[in-house]
Amino acid sequence: MRIDIVTIFPDYFGQVSADGQAGGAGPLGVSLIGKAAARGDIGFRVHDLRAWTTDVHHTVDDTPFGGGPGMVMKPDVWGAALDDVLAAAPVSSTPPRLVVPTPSGVPFTQEMAALYAGERHLVFACGRYEGIDSRVVADAKTRMAVDEVSIGDYVLAGGEAAVVVIVEAVCRLLPGVLGNEQSHSDDSFGGTGSAMSGLLEGPVYTRPRAWREHEVPDVLLSGNHRAIARWQRDEALRRTAVNRPDLIRRLAAAPDGLDKRDRQVLADAGFPVDAENMAH
Repeated sequence: MRIDIVTIFPDYFGQVSADGQAGGAGPLGVSLIGKAAARGDIGFRVHDLRAWTTDVHHTVDDTPFGGGPGMVMKPDVWGAALDDVLAAAPVSSTPPRLVVPTPSGVPFTQEMAALYAGERHLVFACGRYEGIDSRVVADAKTRMAVDEVSIGDYVLAGGEAAVVVIVEAVCRLLPGVLGNEQSHSDDSFGGTGSAMSGLLEGPVYTRPRAWREHEVPDVLLSGNHRAIARWQRDEALRRTAVNRPDLIRRLAAAPDGLDKRDRQVLADAGFPVDAENMAH
């Protein structure tokens, strides 16, 4: 996979070579994703947006039409940058996908991460200030798939932190990045067919068995894999009901989302599923 990132703060992503390749001690060069990049499985290129400015001050923003606070990133600078990034892309029958992090975008989900993991080339546009002139996205949509996405209901200073989040969520799904491919299906929001599909992950434990008067649950030491799997799902249901009740309601609305035991566990936890959904 190739990933291009356009930003006014290339140093945010760590050491960047003269040809734009990221590496070193930055967020793209460490842990499993950094190792995958070192192997050549992922190619990161970080571009300084100011390289496409034409004035002595390297201006990337201007006052908004219609008034209002803040500044808006200029369409001519962004247009030139994306034109050149696309022109330098490897020849492919499928154009890159442009991802623009913004608080006004659609929520980024695990399903989107899996979709992006199937792409050959992703381009990220890191906005700042009040955002990028809307004509940039409109123009890009005539040439490629474009997604405006949000990583949460809050506002950041810029898109760089969001790009790191999305890149990690996507790249860990690429073949060979994780040492144990089973980890994908065991994640919170596990994929279709996972025993934890649609649920947050429950509590996890390792040695020692007893620590500061806290004991590992006996079921996890039993060797009874069926009982362990059921305990793990029960705990996932309880945690999800407390932290993300919206996910429980979504599962309850699905024909095969919750079984009879699931509903009993939720009822015992003080989160009864409504009578209509109990009929499923």
